[in-house]
Order: sequence, then structure tokens, then C-alpha cells
Amino acid sequence: MDKKRDIVSVLIVNYNNAKYLKNSIDSIIAQDYGNIEIIVVDDNSTDHSLKILKSYKTKIKIIKNKQKTGISFFDQMNCYDLAYKVSSGKILFFLDSDDYFHKTKVSKIMKFFYKNKKIEILYDLPIKLFEKKKINMRYKKKLISNYWPFLTPTSCITIKKKFFEKNLKLISTKSYKNIWMDFRIITSAKYIFKQYNFINKNLTYYRQTNTNVSSKFKFLSKNWWLRRWEAHLYIKYFFKKHSIKHVKNYDYFLTKFINFIVK
Repeated sequence: MDKKRDIVSVLIVNYNNAKYLKNSIDSIIAQDYGNIEIIVVDDNSTDHSLKILKSYKTKIKIIKNKQKTGISFFDQMNCYDLAYKVSSGKILFFLDSDDYFHKTKVSKIMKFFYKNKKIEILYDLPIKLFEKKKINMRYKKKLISNYWPFLTPTSCITIKKKFFEKNLKLISTKSYKNIWMDFRIITSAKYIFKQYNFINKNLTYYRQTNTNVSSKFKFLSKNWWLRRWEAHLYIKYFFKKHSIKHVKNYDYFLTKFINFIVK
């Protein structure tokens, strides 16, 4: 890759995030890396998102998702699929429209890719953005062992275009409705391609509100346990499909037991 000419593609998926959409797009326009293509896929928003997008029409590509299923995770994945198919960059940055990038994110990520040619996918760390405070998330080992690694949100994933295409074929099942693209890609990249790479920098502002998807899964809540069990079932399915040994561990049985109680 040529450091001076490489174009990168930032793929933004939006659904009814008019309140934050401008902030998201502006954070890409303000990057200190000069060769960025911005592609925004709108997932049939009913607010004034499209009006905002049209105001950027000379700076971004706008795509409308015409295949909305009503299954949130699959609509998200379908939108990113639509965006990557028209992208020009060899490197893809994902960005959900209620999040935004630090102004140096693209340049720092690209510098890392230039120095580490064999890396196909890279995760940075989020800055959790609450109404009155910010918290830098740190990479840490988990107290309870399970099959999925330390997870970051979708907006913290940067991936080579061809590698994304390979993974997309492996994770596109419509089952397991609460297992989103970030979890699926990390699982596929780690276990199939042995790619699990972090840059230990907080470069993505990850907004925490009472209306975003993550707010439905507060730590140790009923929904949190239900999704955790679904994650175990997805891992079990994925491992079986790809002939990876799966051993039911302590977390598997604990989560199964608690689901029996809370359902």
C-alpha cells in the first residue's frame, strides 16, 4: 500500500439517528488523514436523517437499504454489506451513526497497518460517552473464561476489504437475533483465520444512551443473561459448523442455569 495515495472507506450505517448523524459524519471529514471515502447507508429512517444526509451530498455517498427485514442485527449487517460492495478503499472502517471517531483515528490505524502487513483486522478501544462523563475502556482479561474474546463495538473494527468479504460468508446466518456483527466477526476472525489484533489506543467515541441497542442489555439484567446464553448457542453452532472442538465450560452451565430461572 502506498502511504500517500491509499484511499480508505468509512462505512456508516444509520437508522433514525438524526440527532447524532451530523456529529458522526463531521468526525470523518475532520480526520487528519486526507484520502477518505465516506459511504452512508440509511436503513429506512423515519426521522429527518435523509435531509441531513442530502446536505452532505457532495462529500458522501448515500445508499438506501431496500431490503429491511425487521431483524435489527441482520439489517445492520446487510447495510454494511451494501456499503462495502460500492467502496473503493482496501481498508474499511465501520461506524454506527451514533458514534464518532477521534480526529487522529484513521491516520493512527493506517500507520499500524503499514507497519504490520500481515494483519487483516484491527480493533481499537472505545471511549464510552455518557451524558456527563467519558470513560476510556481498557483492554483486560476476563474473570470468567468463555469462548468469545474481549469484545469491542462495531465502530472500533477496521478490516481489509477482502478479509471482510471472507468473513461475511461465514457469519450471515439469520439465526441468533441478538448476536450482532461485531461478535460474529471477532469470533470468525479469531477461530477461523487466527486474527485477533488490538491497537491499545482509545480512538472511538461510543455513545451510551437510553435509546441505543446496548441499553437493553445492562450488566446482569435479565436481557443480559438471555443474550449471553444466545452467545453460547451461537458459538456452539459456529464451532460445530466449522469442525472446531467445543467443550461446555463453567460459564456455559452457569448461564444455562440462570436462563432457566429468569425465563
